[in-house]
Amino acid sequence: MKIFITGASGFIGGSIAAHLVRAGHQVRGLIRKSEHSAELQRLGIEPVIGTLDDRMLLIAEAKAADAVINAASSDHEGAVTALIEGLAGSGKPFLHTSGSSIVGDASGGEAGQARVYHEDALPEPTADKAARVAIDRQVLESAQRNIRSAVLCNTLIYGHGAVAGSASVQLPRLVRQAQKSGVVRHVGSGGNIWSNVHIDDVAELYRLALEKTPAGTFYFVESGEASFREMSAAIARVMKLGEPQAWPLEEAQKEWGYEMASYGLGSNSRVRGERARKLLGWEPKRTSVIEWIEHDMMSPKGTSFGAPPKGASFGAQEA
Repeated sequence: MKIFITGASGFIGGSIAAHLVRAGHQVRGLIRKSEHSAELQRLGIEPVIGTLDDRMLLIAEAKAADAVINAASSDHEGAVTALIEGLAGSGKPFLHTSGSSIVGDASGGEAGQARVYHEDALPEPTADKAARVAIDRQVLESAQRNIRSAVLCNTLIYGHGAVAGSASVQLPRLVRQAQKSGVVRHVGSGGNIWSNVHIDDVAELYRLALEKTPAGTFYFVESGEASFREMSAAIARVMKLGEPQAWPLEEAQKEWGYEMASYGLGSNSRVRGERARKLLGWEPKRTSVIEWIEHDMMSPKGTSFGAPPKGASFGAQEA
């Protein structure tokens, strides 16, 4: 299968692309900077230089491909519209990456009600998340234009990416803050809970969805859950630091910004992803983020969590 994927130099997009190459697919990957070309070629991915604003390029790539994956941004409406235009009437798969902060409660790091959400009973979005949910719905409704569309709504993703220098969004921020200050901090009491999933299991789910997903299907992508207090404590043990400290939301926002502090690190986002297991036969192999932190996080692939690439989208990275 000839696959076009956006965000190919990023953590999610690059890992999915490399996994698909290993599975025997031909993959073309959109990247903004030509200096990333060599890394993609090392992984067997053919680089395509451009941006999500290059409407005609996206339409042409979608028309030429057998399937399209958007892993660059959950929030770029123009790119999604262009890809749908290129795919309309083709019956081809279109997988769009969303993030489970769409059900986040912005609890300030507290457990609160910590409601669990299911795929067949999604809440109306808050004002902060209405635009992202509207894009998700646009993708699902494109099934009416003979596109085999699906939304894969990822939870907190952990693991090491296939592309050198790429990293996930949430846990590396905790690590970098601890490296800078000598103290592991979480928002509020850290009682807030996030569902989570390993990047290797994410990549395999995208492969299965390309082959099997029914049109117009929404998936939560998760294989476990943990509180930020539990994850912070595991990070502190691995880094040989003292007990994690609570950080008031206002202080955390100064470090991480409103969106990341309030939703990515300071909310509850508990979901159950049943459809991938039932419809696609997905069987995640890694189910404990705490185990990964304690045994794999600081392995040679993960000893350095650099700053995320300039212009990286929080939305499509994991939340």
